[in-house]
Amino acid sequence: MANIVRREPTEYLSLRSAMDRLFDDSILRPLGGDGGIAAPAIDLAETIDAVVVTAAVPGIKPDDLKITLTGDVLQISGEVTSESEHKDATYHVRERRVGSFRRAVPLPAPVISDKAKAEFENGVLTLTMPKAEEARPKAIKVLARK
Repeated sequence: MANIVRREPTEYLSLRSAMDRLFDDSILRPLGGDGGIAAPAIDLAETIDAVVVTAAVPGIKPDDLKITLTGDVLQISGEVTSESEHKDATYHVRERRVGSFRRAVPLPAPVISDKAKAEFENGVLTLTMPKAEEARPKAIKVLARK
């Protein structure tokens, strides 16, 4: 049987309290509410020649990352495993999670997947994917009529 919780109007959060809670939940504790790993935060930039994706994946080893490109959708997935668990300890705070994550993002332009480069340094993954020739800007020369 479901419990029904009745709230008084004075129990609702003020706007400031709601914003503080949102900030705490999304920035300070960026983990899923179900105990899973949140998708990594990314930056996606487009230059004249390439599409560059930077993803924050702290605490993950490069070997535990999987990067796939299907059509115009880039997918980054991986798994965080626990290196040490203290079975005889009582945890008072436990915010570091283990589990798998997946992030899919559509790319703004067609890329050449065979020439993509992935670099990993200090928990930051940087993918540089050159644009396909048809996606690059082309200069058109204007001729003057005589």
